[in-house]
Parts: sequence; C-alpha cells; structure tokens
Amino acid sequence: MVGFSTVAQFLARLILGVIFIAHGWQKLHTNGIDATATFFKSRDIPMPTTAAYVATWVELVGGIFLIIGLLLPLVAVLLILDMLGAIYYVHWDNGFWATNGGWEWPAALIAGLLAVGFAPSGRAAVDGLVMSRRRRSRATVDG
Repeated sequence: MVGFSTVAQFLARLILGVIFIAHGWQKLHTNGIDATATFFKSRDIPMPTTAAYVATWVELVGGIFLIIGLLLPLVAVLLILDMLGAIYYVHWDNGFWATNGGWEWPAALIAGLLAVGFAPSGRAAVDGLVMSRRRRSRATVDG
C-alpha cells in the first residue's frame, strides 16, 4: 500500500500543480499583469498591482513546487492564502456553486492543498527524498 500512497500523492500534486501553473500563466501571459491588476482593482483588492504580481508568481512557482514536491507545507500555506483571497474578494458574494462564480472551486483547491501540503510526501517528492536522506544520515551517525 505504501507504493500506491506515493503514487496517489504525486498525482494529486501533479493535478493541483498544473491547475495553479495554468492560472499563474493566465495572469502573466494570457491576460497580462496589467489586466490582472485592473481586475484586482475592480474587486477592491488592496495594492492591486502588487497583489497581481504576488498571486501570479505564487501560483506559477507554487504549482511547479507542488509537482516536484519541494517545500510542500510552505507552498500549501501560500496557495491557501491566495485562494482565501480569491474567495473573499471574488467568489463569496456569488454563493457556493462554481457555476454561479461561487467559492466551491477555490474551496476544493484548498482541500487538495491541505491534503498534499501536510501529509507525508513520499519518495516521489523532493521533500520526501531529503527527509529520507536525513534519516539515513542520522542512522549512520547514531549507529
């Protein structure tokens, strides 16, 4: 069962990572930072240009880090904060359902981030490899 757990964790990170990379890419290249900042300003997001850059890079880099499994708890927290901002400023007034622009979708992303960010990452993650090497080093020193 350990092997399936590692594969499942990797697939969850891969799917979430692709989603966040796509949204970061959209902010950077498809719409552009200026259009993203203009949208953020229309939603009364404080410091809209700064927020646009932060959201863009947290999503792009965070998505990459999710896929490779690097700094997972930190990345999960940053992306959860990003999604909480999206819920508060964009989705909340539209109710729950994603079909109405509600907060269902970012809440589902938060659930996925909690699952991959705070569970053992397994061998298919940089974090898991680092921890495995540390344990072996300690065993050698203690042994």
